[in-house]
Amino acid sequence: MAQQPPSTSIALLGTEEPDETGRVLRAGPLSVEFQNGQLRWIRVSGHEILRAIAFVVRDEVWGTYNADISGLTIEEHADGFVVRYEGRCADGALIYDAEIHGSARELVFSAQVKVTRDFRTNRTGFVILHPLESCTGRPLEVEHVDGRTDAAIFPSRISPYQPFFDIRSLKHEFAPGSFVTVRLEGDTFEMEDQRNWTDASFKTYIRPIGLPWPFELRAAAELEQRISLRVEGRVPAEARSAGGGEIAITLGGITGRMPQIGIEISASEVTPSRERLALIQALGPRLVVGNVLLHLGHGRREIAAYREIADACGAELNLEAAIPGQEPKTEAAALAEECAAAGADVRALTLWAQADLKGVLPGSNWPVQPPLEAVRWAATMAFPKSRIGGGAHGFFTEFNRRRPLVHFVDYVTFTTTPIVHAADDRSVMETLETLPAIIDSAKSIAGGKAWRVGAAGIGTRDNPYGTGPTPNPENRRVCMAEMDPRQRGLFAAAWTVGYLAAFAASGAEALILGTATGPRGAIYRRLDQKQPWFDEVEGPRVFPVFHVIAAAARASGQEVLAAESSAPREVVGFAWRGGETTQLLLANLTPRRQSVSLGATNTSGATYRVLDETAFDAATAAADWAKRAADRFAGRIELAPYAVAFVTLGTA
Repeated sequence: MAQQPPSTSIALLGTEEPDETGRVLRAGPLSVEFQNGQLRWIRVSGHEILRAIAFVVRDEVWGTYNADISGLTIEEHADGFVVRYEGRCADGALIYDAEIHGSARELVFSAQVKVTRDFRTNRTGFVILHPLESCTGRPLEVEHVDGRTDAAIFPSRISPYQPFFDIRSLKHEFAPGSFVTVRLEGDTFEMEDQRNWTDASFKTYIRPIGLPWPFELRAAAELEQRISLRVEGRVPAEARSAGGGEIAITLGGITGRMPQIGIEISASEVTPSRERLALIQALGPRLVVGNVLLHLGHGRREIAAYREIADACGAELNLEAAIPGQEPKTEAAALAEECAAAGADVRALTLWAQADLKGVLPGSNWPVQPPLEAVRWAATMAFPKSRIGGGAHGFFTEFNRRRPLVHFVDYVTFTTTPIVHAADDRSVMETLETLPAIIDSAKSIAGGKAWRVGAAGIGTRDNPYGTGPTPNPENRRVCMAEMDPRQRGLFAAAWTVGYLAAFAASGAEALILGTATGPRGAIYRRLDQKQPWFDEVEGPRVFPVFHVIAAAARASGQEVLAAESSAPREVVGFAWRGGETTQLLLANLTPRRQSVSLGATNTSGATYRVLDETAFDAATAAADWAKRAADRFAGRIELAPYAVAFVTLGTA
């Protein structure tokens, strides 16, 4: 019986849940997008001055409540706009009346807060986000709560800790001769560099994190907070808007070599991965990274399975492991015995003490644990023939804040996820903007040693600040969830091309791109959570991102060519020399159709395949889909929303 194709939403995003959509409000040259109670993408004449203003309520493990909005009214008139609504969080434990006034040169967002019952929270109040493009490395005037004013600079290299404290107002130039001042009232604010979590912003937030948290808001308490924004100086000329016109990709010379591409196999995915070994072989990873947590009982069974998978793929076996940390020398030796019993030739080992698996936020006490050098020395003694790595099991944040002792290791590592603070589609794609800064800072921390990234993807491997990833049984866009529905859609394929484009010539030795199977996988298997359409169709299936990872794996170690986009936030690509040909991957990072040309590139004899909604069924049913017969290039490539093009450009 013929199978029904997936809906457009499932093919693109893996879920029928609509993404958050905003309403554009204007007051002369000032424009904002009002979205689910927040203000996003605040602009003057099209120039972004703030990424967001939001009233945020977080629980005891840094989970963010989605406010229930009621009583919404929006008034628009010739001189500006007024927005009013009521927000309710934590089943009504906290209620706030919000009011927003906008005019040509001023924007005010205020909140009157009532606490209906005792409520424990890590943060309750306003957050503002400054965008990277007009701020990174640029002058900033900081007024403090005591009235002092400092001339400062937004950090260029990612700041591990808060660059500014005790903030009352912030002023910066967003265009030549055009300034914006943001004033924050109702409590003490400080700033953190959100690029640590790959967010494309500097975040100024209420209540210093060095104060005790969680803290309690008592029943009947009332709070008042206010954010005001004032535009000064001249009104800039209108900025170029996104979209509307052909996008050119220009190929250039050699810029570096592609990292080795690998996948992670977690202990929970050992059996499903072995059952899908043929598909993992087709994926073609150059590295197989096994996860071994001794305190959870992992041992030779899991290690033997990792060895089997690596051998079947002709891949190098690496391990990321954690020991309890009471007796590092004895525990590392026990791990080595398990590897020997499993017949595993571990070429690279990253070893942590159990306590290192979690992050430590500013103001918190470090757990009792062995010194980093003791763990590294134990690893070296137990695995004398293996390369030894250090770094962070968690995010780049932890890598930046507790920097590895590079003279004790052969390489350093960290990972990323784009859904720490926001999970809407635009915010996830915007995280790609931060990767050049991640690369620059990582190289600096590595100090000349080899460095790698992974296992990285949209879903979160672990929550360093809580007990684990956020559950997502309803197949929604959820911050710090391991199971993100977009992993199954074209969205993840496009995002991964953007991720690869940033790291292709970065100098990283390896990129580990998620797992083979499971919530962060490239290969479908049935899970406890629903996976729409995939759960209903017959036969083995892969996700669209499978074909991107497989192509990147084939490029491992190859010469990377420059691939400049005239609109890199809309269409991105990376190219490499593969044998007798030049290979190019292109991705549409937007929900809009894009037309792409290859400029002056010689396209004689060029062919391409486009992975889009129309090809979704066929591509998910065939591991070799991207290698099959392709279309002849005829001047341009039309990319539907979140589509990926696999292009072959003839002889290199």
